Amino acid sequence: MKPHLIAVDLDGTLLSDNKTISSKNRSTLFQLRKLGHHVIIATGRPYRASSTYYQQLALDTPMVNFNGAFVHHPLAPNLFKPIHTPLDHTTAKTIIETCESFRVKNILVEVMDDYYLRYLNRGFAEAFTLNQPPLDYGDLQNIIQKDPTSLLIQPNDNQHHELKSLLSKAHAEVIDQRSWGAPWHVIEIVKAGLNKAFGLEKIASYYNIPQERIVAFGDESNDFEMLEYAGRGIAMGNAIPQLKTIANEETSTNEEDGVAVFLEKFFKL
Repeated sequence: MKPHLIAVDLDGTLLSDNKTISSKNRSTLFQLRKLGHHVIIATGRPYRASSTYYQQLALDTPMVNFNGAFVHHPLAPNLFKPIHTPLDHTTAKTIIETCESFRVKNILVEVMDDYYLRYLNRGFAEAFTLNQPPLDYGDLQNIIQKDPTSLLIQPNDNQHHELKSLLSKAHAEVIDQRSWGAPWHVIEIVKAGLNKAFGLEKIASYYNIPQERIVAFGDESNDFEMLEYAGRGIAMGNAIPQLKTIANEETSTNEEDGVAVFLEKFFKL
């Protein structure tokens, strides 16, 4: 079989609910790599929060972080030139100003693998920092001097839809927004036009693999474009209903090794 590109989301897809890669998923991906196929990670996480899984899979391929805002090769940046597509920092500061007027719970500004916080030790922040302290925290409008890779905003529960609508009306042409589900209900903002499919296309081109030989797995709204772009888009059994409607096929849940279950059948392992 000709080489395929296999793209896996992490949370809710390759990872079990306790955030680990099962031995079955890992061994199946190892086996496919030995057969000449390319395995990549495509995640909304920053690299610092996904590098452990990259190492556990012993990958030697580029990867997609921040839902396409950062596409890079951790081991060979000279062979695959990193693609960083940040927000304009002036736009970011305007968004932060709006969020301040809403008195949101917290704001996290990502700049590559560094981050800045509005409030230390509040809300969702601790869950995503992996014990790495922020470069700074406090008045973000004065602190932020670089173009951010992404913004993570945690509004109060009754503000989510109002704030998202207001930001969309004010910045629709220059930003893309996504909403995270429970328990955090975070609004993620990146530059307009970015998604996992953007990164997937760059990596597929690098390996000269056509769309029909791309297999992609996902479970959430940030996987829509990737599954639509791939020749074979696979929704996890635990995926949101909207993703299942656009996927080519559905596999078992992330708790049932759904990635491995599909790949073993598709590649006749």
